[in-house]
Amino acid sequence: MLDDMKLKDIAQLMSLVKCHTDDELWQINKAYFIRTVTMHLIGKVVKITKKELLLENAVWVADSGRFHDALKKGELNEVEPFVNDVILNRECIVDATIWHFNIPSSQK
Repeated sequence: MLDDMKLKDIAQLMSLVKCHTDDELWQINKAYFIRTVTMHLIGKVVKITKKELLLENAVWVADSGRFHDALKKGELNEVEPFVNDVILNRECIVDATIWHFNIPSSQK
């Protein structure tokens, strides 16, 4: 059994640690460059569920060109827009970052 001193130490440590829920990491109405296990997407997150994201104005990034340039300047070599919103399984996401540029709306 833990004595009072250990319980106070644990309580103090827990107050210093901010735990994030999965949903706090994603922001509604923000555009993201998302890398999945099979492809790259850019889209605006409009809904978050426990297992999925709903993306609006999404594009498949067939060729980002130099990755740093794509993220810093918004320059992409080849994109294919989706026709409808995209439901993305969150378990297939490798990483993501906010996209600070307009989402391309036509093929390139």
